[in-house]
Amino acid sequence: MFHKVKAVTALPDYELSIQFAEGVTKIYDVKPLFIKWTPFKSLEKEPEKFRLVEVDHGGYGVIWNDQLDLSCNELFENGRSIKTPFDGLMAFTDATELWGLNESTLRKAIAYGKLIYGVDACKYGKQWVISADAMRREYGEPKHNRVSVDYLVSDK
Repeated sequence: MFHKVKAVTALPDYELSIQFAEGVTKIYDVKPLFIKWTPFKSLEKEPEKFRLVEVDHGGYGVIWNDQLDLSCNELFENGRSIKTPFDGLMAFTDATELWGLNESTLRKAIAYGKLIYGVDACKYGKQWVISADAMRREYGEPKHNRVSVDYLVSDK
């Protein structure tokens, strides 16, 4: 199962904060890898290198350089979930991919009142976001099994 990484931030004590496309945030502890995998020891020796982490092209994981990376599944399965004010929010592009819809379908649903602007969805700059709860309410469960519905956070 593919859990697309949208953003990563290096935290103190060799932890990563990872935001996934399905609206979930997890904290991943890199320290155990220093013992398990020799190449990761370089991150412990060079803390400034650890802070250079970035999302791999396509969201397939995170990378530091050509030799050091972690897959999105490793991060998702072994990271610990945390609550954030943004849990359950996802970009229109991610929602349409998961539910097999067109972005124009969601914009029309807002225009016709099926989805309520400011409650179910809103625009931040050029980016539209929508809640996973609103998507499930209006369109049922995701059509594509890219992510498990269990991971779509709900405030119910």
